[in-house]
Amino acid sequence: MRRLRMGMVGGGPGAFIGPIHRIAAELDREIELVAGAFGSTLERSRAAGEAYRIDPSRAYGDVAELLAGEATRDDAIDFITIASPNHHHLPAARAALAAGIPVLSDKPATATLAEAHALAGLVADAALPYGLTYTYSGYPLVREARARIAAGLVGTIRKVVVEYPQGWLAGEGAGKQAEWRLDPARAGEGGAIADIGVHAFHLAEFVTGLRVTRLLADLAAVVPGRRLDDDCQVLLRFDNGARGVLLASQIMLGERNGLRLRVYGDRGALDWRQESPNVLTLHHADGRTELVQAGDAGLGDAARAASRTPGGHPEGYLEAFANLYRDFARQLRGEPGSLVPGIDEGLRGMAFIHLAVTASRADAGWVDFEV
Repeated sequence: MRRLRMGMVGGGPGAFIGPIHRIAAELDREIELVAGAFGSTLERSRAAGEAYRIDPSRAYGDVAELLAGEATRDDAIDFITIASPNHHHLPAARAALAAGIPVLSDKPATATLAEAHALAGLVADAALPYGLTYTYSGYPLVREARARIAAGLVGTIRKVVVEYPQGWLAGEGAGKQAEWRLDPARAGEGGAIADIGVHAFHLAEFVTGLRVTRLLADLAAVVPGRRLDDDCQVLLRFDNGARGVLLASQIMLGERNGLRLRVYGDRGALDWRQESPNVLTLHHADGRTELVQAGDAGLGDAARAASRTPGGHPEGYLEAFANLYRDFARQLRGEPGSLVPGIDEGLRGMAFIHLAVTASRADAGWVDFEV
């Protein structure tokens, strides 16, 4: 079975996420990066291609050149990964789908909700695989938490608390990674809510199996002169009546990447932290607290399939990312079992961003969540 051939859009010089995509895609030897339109110019794209050690002739100046050039090859790409700022997501996905090429995209799906609806139509018309790299859904113990909740571990869910504190934008914010995230023309409708808040939103729904039906949002641009939110708190209501709290902030000094999910039911509760991803804490109604660790013999099928090493050998962000790539490869081959989020999750994520931004701006209080 040959390795699937990947083309990348974005991920050029100075990018954080491009090398992450490349490492994750190639970790299991099922995929190889062979081509890309990596930068805003041909020169930047070729510089990135050299760093990625691909054939220089397969480093293209833009997406159109990438698709046209690969279409003439016997060893053409099988799919593209979109690893560019949000405003590129729809144009790149549209071009790829029109050329018959499946797409795996960074989140959020697009820059605006209107674009997400347009993309959903394109995905439906093309009938091709489309996935989103909501990375944290790839962690083995996140998948274990999802499975245990589905099996009734916590009983009826009453409360969901998900938080994602960072501190790296507490100052003015400098450098390539900050610049595009703080620019509405490139980031889209939201700042922190779109960058990390949507990760928290997806994680809550992915693990619990519930869907948000209403929200009350309070977003702010705390740093003077900032045009997009950098501090967010959102109250949630779920379709089973449970209440929830979502916090996403990038101005909390001292915080690094503190994504945490807690789910409380009438029979138990669970707690998972991204900065300690190999431990899942379970609280039982009889007062017992249980620590489930990555690699434990008692893990379910989904968690075991997402693990590569025995217990005591930590797996983290890269391996979680690689699980999404491995799942997407399975999907491309027509095999069952993929947990890669798709266009439906993309639409829900963009609806969350749009509604939180507009409701907070209007001081609207509680509003219905509609996609």
